[in-house]
Amino acid sequence: MTDPDERARMSTSFGEQARAYSRGRPDYPAAAVAGLLDADARVVADIGAGTGKLTASLIDAGRTVYAVEPDAEMLDVLKAQLPTVRGLIGTAEQIPLADNAVDALVFGQAWHWVRPDVAATEAARVLRPGGTLGLIWNIRDESVPWVHQLTAIVTASEAELYVAAGVPELGAGFGPLMHKVVRWDRTLTGPQLLAMVASRSAVITATDTDRARILAEVEALAADVSDEDGNIVLPYLTHTYRAESAD
Repeated sequence: MTDPDERARMSTSFGEQARAYSRGRPDYPAAAVAGLLDADARVVADIGAGTGKLTASLIDAGRTVYAVEPDAEMLDVLKAQLPTVRGLIGTAEQIPLADNAVDALVFGQAWHWVRPDVAATEAARVLRPGGTLGLIWNIRDESVPWVHQLTAIVTASEAELYVAAGVPELGAGFGPLMHKVVRWDRTLTGPQLLAMVASRSAVITATDTDRARILAEVEALAADVSDEDGNIVLPYLTHTYRAESAD
């Protein structure tokens, strides 16, 4: 992991590439999202919602969805794309919702940035008794050689290092974590792959020289692995963790 000051800078960098984030980052497979919360959850909050990649899959008839995001630029993109969602500026450590306000809280590609002791206490506060906390990460399947090569170019992300390290920390207030993995393939184009890489915190905060080198190497790799129609198949392992709040 990077040092605390660098992590803080990286965690707040995404707004600089909000549109690239929206264009390049993958959605979440329905089978994985379904395991994060009960189907009858009526009030749901997505914490660290970004541009709404996970939020969009939470929208359902009769359900109220809150999107809590610290970066105003990211939240602006989310609200433009998902006008029915209630967007709020906030963090995992300071959730702008009342006590016992929601049936489920979800974190997409976000829990690795939080202070787990404080965030878990806040999650327990805003969840109703028996409510669910769901954590989800899309992680590229590096058992595929070209994907391993991609990581060698861009380096492993904070999310990838965190998931590889083991079970997320929750602290008191929750029952045991249930872990599931969903395997799936994403089809994308070379420009989408470049947008995904450009939206990574380590690339956003890199020097101009390093950023240009990384993007050039990814562009060359994309050309090598694209099919005749310009499409690339990128395999993922989506990790989900779910726990219930104490009664």
